[in-house]
Amino acid sequence: TENRTAVTLGKFDGLHRGHQELISRIQRFADQEKAESVVFAFDMGKEALMTGEEKKAYLEGCVDTLIICPFTEAIREMEAEEFIEKILIEQLHAAYIAVGTDFHFGHQKRGDICMLKQYAKRYGYELEIVEKAVYRKREISSTYIREELKKGNMEKVTSLMGRDYFVEGQVVHGRGMGHKVLLPTTNLVPPRTKILPPNGVYVTSSYFGDKIYHGITNIGCKPTVGESFIGVETYLFDCKEDLYGEECRVDFKKFLRPERKFPSLEALKSRLLADAEDGRRYFEKTEK
Repeated sequence: TENRTAVTLGKFDGLHRGHQELISRIQRFADQEKAESVVFAFDMGKEALMTGEEKKAYLEGCVDTLIICPFTEAIREMEAEEFIEKILIEQLHAAYIAVGTDFHFGHQKRGDICMLKQYAKRYGYELEIVEKAVYRKREISSTYIREELKKGNMEKVTSLMGRDYFVEGQVVHGRGMGHKVLLPTTNLVPPRTKILPPNGVYVTSSYFGDKIYHGITNIGCKPTVGESFIGVETYLFDCKEDLYGEECRVDFKKFLRPERKFPSLEALKSRLLADAEDGRRYFEKTEK
């Protein structure tokens, strides 16, 4: 970019409430000073709460530029001073930098907020250190969210992220078992790098463009029908449409029960009908 920029840096995994605060700071500066807003996200190449594509979609229209920087050896070995000079100043023309209190960068993580402060005068940028967002006396972090996600505490995950946890993908053909024997369902194969909630049944809302359907979703291998890959299978309440091939986002509201193997398809079906009733009740309560 040739223009002056307002930059925030970090891993931005999940774009949670803490990250949203950093982003609002660069937006404010960019608006006031006619600068460009830039989110510089390090991609650690591990399983994540949000894929690069999801980050891009979420930030579209909200910031001018998202840079996803793979955490390569060259980046890992770059001295912190060089990172400031070569990337923040020469490439990004940073006029304003907003980071969290624990931000580290450069070789052996030598770069920190103290070093950014030291160099602010030399390079003429304004630095803002943003305190961590807190939930119930604990700092909000991707680690905290992952812990709660692992336990299936979807309501708490929603509170920490500032929105529901979701999985996206294209609706694919399952084995057609649902339509023949059980309940009609949509099947998604989630991105490989996406962290999934624990196997089990959830209350969910599914979005197809601007259409929304409530339902229940099973994450897992479907032990009763003998499937082994992990899929995301949703029974949509009151939906008669054929949605194969459509893009879908599934928002997770509440964990209902762990996945288990049933002695027969009949037993599975009656349990799914009971789950669906629980799901409908959930929406009746929350939409009052």
